[in-house]
Amino acid sequence: MTWLAWIVFVAAAILEVGGDAVIRKGLHSGTAWLIAVGFLTLGCYGVVVNTVKWDFSRLLGVYVAVFAIVSVITGRVVFKEAIPTTTWIGLAIIVVGGIVIQSGHG
Repeated sequence: MTWLAWIVFVAAAILEVGGDAVIRKGLHSGTAWLIAVGFLTLGCYGVVVNTVKWDFSRLLGVYVAVFAIVSVITGRVVFKEAIPTTTWIGLAIIVVGGIVIQSGHG
């Protein structure tokens, strides 16, 4: 996988996690403009992630691993959540799945 693909996947994951977090905040606070900003951010994620010119199943299969890592780290660092061991184990399984998907393509 190229460095450019890694950069795109991390940027897309930040947009997706960020967009979801903004929507969550908007729903909990009843603030419509936050929901709209989150909606636009999620749209940007869709554009960014699809700039990698891979077949769709490989693209999203590998991206899911990057998204999962960013999601768990965001939960821990931004939202100060305690991450249970089972989540770390599940994350490891997802990352291994991403590696399997990536290694199956030349």
